[in-house]
Amino acid sequence: MAMKKVRVSMMNAIHDLPVLVARDEKFFNDQGLDVEVLKTPGSGQAASDHQALRANIFERTMEALYEQGQCDQFRMCEWGIMKRAVESHDFGHRPAKIVALGSAMSTFALVTSPKSGVYEPEQLKDKPIAVSPYNGSHFTTLKLLEGFLKRDQIKTMFAGTMKERLDAVAKGEVAAASLMEPWISIAEKRGLRVIMESHSTRSEAAGDELDGPTLKKMFDAEAEAAKAIDKTPEKYAHYLIEEAGGLLDMKDLKLARILNAPPEPYTRERFDHTYTWTRDWGLVPAGATYENTVDNRAWQ
Repeated sequence: MAMKKVRVSMMNAIHDLPVLVARDEKFFNDQGLDVEVLKTPGSGQAASDHQALRANIFERTMEALYEQGQCDQFRMCEWGIMKRAVESHDFGHRPAKIVALGSAMSTFALVTSPKSGVYEPEQLKDKPIAVSPYNGSHFTTLKLLEGFLKRDQIKTMFAGTMKERLDAVAKGEVAAASLMEPWISIAEKRGLRVIMESHSTRSEAAGDELDGPTLKKMFDAEAEAAKAIDKTPEKYAHYLIEEAGGLLDMKDLKLARILNAPPEPYTRERFDHTYTWTRDWGLVPAGATYENTVDNRAWQ
């Protein structure tokens, strides 16, 4: 029997590690799936250019591939997927519903220079913090800091890729930068200071064309991959080291920041909480519903 072909897109290894492992360890094949992973420029890749993230989310390479029908499924930070799913309805783009709470929980950290005099989150009041707009580093920065500062005191800005953000921090051009692995470890290797950090869950998105049974097989394979990664993270850390482009040795990567879990249904409670937060920040339009944004068909 021929294996079912599925094309998925990815940006950065830490976000997509279970997908990469499921592909390379043949967990997808075990489910009868032939999954092609399309690598697109992400802010965490050392070789990405300054405009890896376009201002319009639908013009970014990964979203554009999906928009053009060149891939079937993708994952991003939970809030980014929420924005993509909600706005696809409002602005006439190819529909993409949330189909799972994903398996990769990427760590994001706010990093400063020891020369900055910043030792605690409150000291970032009204100071520029480098993020990827409308991506995990942006949303997680807002989440982390709103417990310490008023919303209008949190100032985020685009300063390019992770590599460019590190340079901006070192030069004093920004007060802090939001980074994910392997760039947090690179920052620590260079003597920069981690002010605070948190894990940030991915969500999975797909169009109506990808049926529930196929999605369930994909998620079962990712669940196997998550178990494998958690058992021996050092075996799979090379994906992150490769992404660093020679700036990090294996001994300097903090393996404890690599965290994954089995994909699970995206609940109404989760939707209400995440959508309300994202809407209240003015990051998505009002009026979305659970019914037109989420589809848990993989578990039906």
